[in-house]
Amino acid sequence: MKALKLTKIAAVVLLSCTALTACNNTSDSKTSGESAQSKKVSSPELLSGFEQRLNIYKEVTLSADLSHLSANQKQMLALLIDASKIMDDLFWLQAFPQDKQSFLASITDEKVRRFAEINYGPWDRLDGDKVFLSQATTKNHGAEFYPGDMSKAEFEQNEFADKKGLYSVVRRDDQGNLMSVAYSELYHDKITRAAAILDEAAKFADDKEFANYLTMRAQALRTDEYQASDFAWMDMKNNPIDVVIGPIESYEDQLYGYRAAFESYVLIKDLAWSEKLAKYAQFLPELQKGLPVARKYKAEVPGSDADLNAYDVIYYAGHSNAGSKTIAINLPNDEEVQLKKGTRRLQLKNAMQAKFDAIMLPIAETLIVPEQRKNVTFNGFFANTMFHEVAHGLGIKNTINGKGNVRQSLKEHASALEEGKADILGLYMIRQLLEKDAITEGKLEDYYTTFMAGIFRSIRFGASSAHGKANMVRFNYFQEKGAFSRNEQGLYSIDVAKMTAAIDSLSELILTLQGNGDYQGVDTLVKESGVIGDTLAADLARLEAAKIPVDIVFKQGKQVLGL
Repeated sequence: MKALKLTKIAAVVLLSCTALTACNNTSDSKTSGESAQSKKVSSPELLSGFEQRLNIYKEVTLSADLSHLSANQKQMLALLIDASKIMDDLFWLQAFPQDKQSFLASITDEKVRRFAEINYGPWDRLDGDKVFLSQATTKNHGAEFYPGDMSKAEFEQNEFADKKGLYSVVRRDDQGNLMSVAYSELYHDKITRAAAILDEAAKFADDKEFANYLTMRAQALRTDEYQASDFAWMDMKNNPIDVVIGPIESYEDQLYGYRAAFESYVLIKDLAWSEKLAKYAQFLPELQKGLPVARKYKAEVPGSDADLNAYDVIYYAGHSNAGSKTIAINLPNDEEVQLKKGTRRLQLKNAMQAKFDAIMLPIAETLIVPEQRKNVTFNGFFANTMFHEVAHGLGIKNTINGKGNVRQSLKEHASALEEGKADILGLYMIRQLLEKDAITEGKLEDYYTTFMAGIFRSIRFGASSAHGKANMVRFNYFQEKGAFSRNEQGLYSIDVAKMTAAIDSLSELILTLQGNGDYQGVDTLVKESGVIGDTLAADLARLEAAKIPVDIVFKQGKQVLGL
């Protein structure tokens, strides 16, 4: 059932926004932004203890070789960046309850203002969403997708149209009852502009399939109906340029994981690397059959008509640009599209290389035993990241006991468990493909040791992210199974045989929890194992003391690219 039309409830939304500060700027109207800017508020100040956090990001210039592109394609890239900037504005509305411009203008310290920009608000996304500015309140688990005063009990006890919708927000009507409002209505002005830009970009596309996708994606933005454009995106095979744009991932909704946040990536395909990767998708059905779990949990057959490609990313916007930066993409998320078409796995090679050089190698020098440091390789990092994305296509999408799909059954824990599954099954796939000689570079110890260094890298993203929770669960599980050891100097080493056994047993556990839709079981696992112990905390502090960046941030845009 379609979410309520904003045109019929505009007054209601405005009433709700007056009553709830968590809804200050959900409309596109200039009036709300101007009134917010006209209010005089004292400048927020950085809270004590956050001074060192301002330096956790290393700036990297996002560029790529555009010399092989036509004039039309370059014009199209400029338009795609323009549309992406609107996705960035939309994500601010979903993540932060105040007017973006007035908030940033109120921060007088330039470094603090930049940190707020990176975090899309006054919460440190790589430190459990801790408040880092005075005058700020705790971040709502539901971000701006739900009324700030809504309890989970109230939500679960009420029924209304599009209650669990990916593309709507929950608001209150004039009686205070919960209702949904479609993105296309609530954000009408910005979405209309973005759609018009995509339509214009389609005119400059040299690839007809890509032009078709852009037109269909524009229509999807206007209607909140994305499946047809997802199928069109899957059908593209030869486009040298790509864009991932719209409301896509639901990580920002930490209350339920139901609602998608706006984001965008503008991408240039690396044809040479993509050719190397194309052969792996054909192994998916065979690898699914061999998963270390009972047959009923692997009965679904993943689509093998899937692309596996490498790209240089030239622009991030919205959710993808908030806090930690994505280095690989596995889409679409639509379970029906995945089962019929598989997914496309996009490896963002230039961003990946930047993280490896600036973060992974220094971590290995600090925390890995000298004799295994040589096993931390870019090839291992690239493959672990790539097969993580491929592994999203394995396993189970729908519960075996009639509880519906896994995402809705596991609610706010679905994303963390899915990320954990992808990490573990990615290692399982690498082991299998090495044994089949389908992978010929490196040895198993390289992939395992690089993965261990990667755990330290990702755990630093904090407990609030799905990836962070997944990493902590996995670290504690591996420790319990003896997959790694820590010597008196605080250096870690990998036991290849025990790591292999732990990967198989954790794979079985995760796939069983997903297939059973076992919310309580996952809740217990996250609460008991998704924590950072004192020893690990001290080791992570050593990385901070060594001034190793936690993540990267981008200098990007049309000027950087000469467009």
